[in-house]
Amino acid sequence: MAGQAMGFAPVVGLLLGGISAAVVAGVGALKPEAPLLAAVLGVVVLMALSGALHLDGLADTADGLGSRRDRETMLRIMKQSDIGPFGVASIAGVLLVDVAALTTCAQAGFGWQAILIAAVASRLTLPWSCRTSVPSARPDGLGAMVASTVRPAVAAIITAATVLCAVAFALLAAPTTRGQLLTSDGGISRMYGEGISGVYGEGLRGSAPTSGGGIWVGVEGTPATTDVNALQLLGAGLAVLVAVAVGVLVVRRARKALGGITGDVLGAAVELALPAALLTLALTT
Repeated sequence: MAGQAMGFAPVVGLLLGGISAAVVAGVGALKPEAPLLAAVLGVVVLMALSGALHLDGLADTADGLGSRRDRETMLRIMKQSDIGPFGVASIAGVLLVDVAALTTCAQAGFGWQAILIAAVASRLTLPWSCRTSVPSARPDGLGAMVASTVRPAVAAIITAATVLCAVAFALLAAPTTRGQLLTSDGGISRMYGEGISGVYGEGLRGSAPTSGGGIWVGVEGTPATTDVNALQLLGAGLAVLVAVAVGVLVVRRARKALGGITGDVLGAAVELALPAALLTLALTT
């Protein structure tokens, strides 16, 4: 049962990310000139929906590993309820990257897709963190319940499905339609307009006015065309793989220092994978 629960973690990410994506899209529709506001609200909603449990795990893991003490002391530090300087710095760092990267995506018209892809990709770290070769650092707790419960082949299949879903989400980005702008002084300049399709540039027939005072027309004699951003599609799939890689590295570090995973380590993997995925999307959008 524990292995199945970890296998369904990306589905939970899809549900939580879907709500956060709706918030980002809604704010973008109401205030398109405020991508930072959309990004902040999207990140806050995603954090609130998870109860900030993963952030707490990140802080505890950062405090424990950051202490550079012996294994038992690190585990004891991680179990304490207070948060030290490493924990505070780690939370601040990931949230800043989350907001900055999501703002960049929102400015490019890829905001809700980005938070949805990143939310799913970050939860994909859970089945990889619980694969059969990864032991628990403690005999009790969440880590002991889920450690070594997911076969690597199952994690790989889930990853492939997630990559395909991420690419599909990227395809849902608002299309950009190529055309021409007939300016008020009679000149013509190339431009890209959103949401205009099937427009023919034969004279002014089928033209559309623009907010800049000009008239948008399609390329003469041909229908307006929609560009597909190949780099954006590649970035969507790459974001998933980067998230998995970050999760694997977190678990590798935990195994070396603690001898295995704990519930806090799982939370740290999720929270570090989220900004990694968003950053990947921001750099490829």
